[in-house]
Amino acid sequence: MAFFAWGICALTLVLISGSLVLALLGTTRFVGLDIPLVGVSGALVGGLVVSRRPGNPVGWFFLAGAFIGGLHSLAAAYAIYGLLVDPGSLPFAGLGAWFSKATQIVGPVFGFVLLPLYFPNGRPPTPRWRLITWITLGLLPVVMVPAAFSPGEAVYGTGIPNPLAVEALRPAADALRPFVLASYIGLMFAAALSLVVRLVRSEGEERQQIEWFVFAAALVPVWFVLNAPVEQASPVLFGVLDSLVISGVPVAAGIAILRYRLYDIDRIINRTIVYAPLTAVLIVLYFGAIVVSQQAFIFLTGEQSTLAVVASTLAIAALFNPLRRRTQAFVDRRFYRRKYNAAKTLENFAGTLRNETDLGALSDELVWAVRETMQPAHVSLWLRTDAVPENERQG
Repeated sequence: MAFFAWGICALTLVLISGSLVLALLGTTRFVGLDIPLVGVSGALVGGLVVSRRPGNPVGWFFLAGAFIGGLHSLAAAYAIYGLLVDPGSLPFAGLGAWFSKATQIVGPVFGFVLLPLYFPNGRPPTPRWRLITWITLGLLPVVMVPAAFSPGEAVYGTGIPNPLAVEALRPAADALRPFVLASYIGLMFAAALSLVVRLVRSEGEERQQIEWFVFAAALVPVWFVLNAPVEQASPVLFGVLDSLVISGVPVAAGIAILRYRLYDIDRIINRTIVYAPLTAVLIVLYFGAIVVSQQAFIFLTGEQSTLAVVASTLAIAALFNPLRRRTQAFVDRRFYRRKYNAAKTLENFAGTLRNETDLGALSDELVWAVRETMQPAHVSLWLRTDAVPENERQG
């Protein structure tokens, strides 16, 4: 089974490499380089999960989505090169465009519907949720067949027409399109809801697994909302960050399923909550300080000065640690109250330990600190009262 999984993974990497080669030969303006990287991460994570957990279908979903996505990308790149970049240079380029149109929804179905529905243990939250699976699989051919033969653009954003289009299907395809879109969005929301239900009911290790996946998946819409300024400022940086954010979802899922450093997710979430607003505040303060100081220099000297940038940089450096500590304290109080209370309890006990000399009082304080921080079902404290040896008393 592991050999078969790694074989599919290797074939997927070959398909993705082929699409990249065609992209470098002239289709980069049509085919982005971030989607192939997502396919690579999905294929590798799928191969790893299947080889370690062959009974878990989540690994197979990753492999199937990456493999079909690789076929789709290669077919699209092949059609673009053979029809637009160097027309007539590649045989059956039109069939590549047709295949790209026919399979455009298959990969997302695995990634956005089936994967969240079966994550992390390979079973839906309850047997009733299997209805989503049957609806999804039943709708797939209903969607693919009209898409394969309906008129319109075969490869998105290129203007290449569908070579096997049947003009008589245009009214039916136009009428079916809103239904397909609504069904697809509904299935995605249903799969996401199943993950929320599982998260609410879970505890312990399974909860940590779901938190890994939800954390990585939640970064994607946040990135989509905030990425426009990055794309305008630096397209290269945008492409790199876009690839990392999207490919982080399969990586996080692989970490969760294989349980590698599973409990690090709490620290990652904590640091994200702290440093994201901290970075935003520092950026605003930095550029605000530059603008204000430059205006002050212009008012005093009549011209701008590089001292404004230097002074602003030094001020931000001085503010970093105090702001970080205040932000961390606020986050701990607001989102990690139990951890915050435990830290305060230990801090108070340390102060008592330095000042208290009565053994009975210290024993009571120790029991109270253990009960508040560890919250065990029962706490008992025994103190040894061994007699001091005679020779030590005489010495």
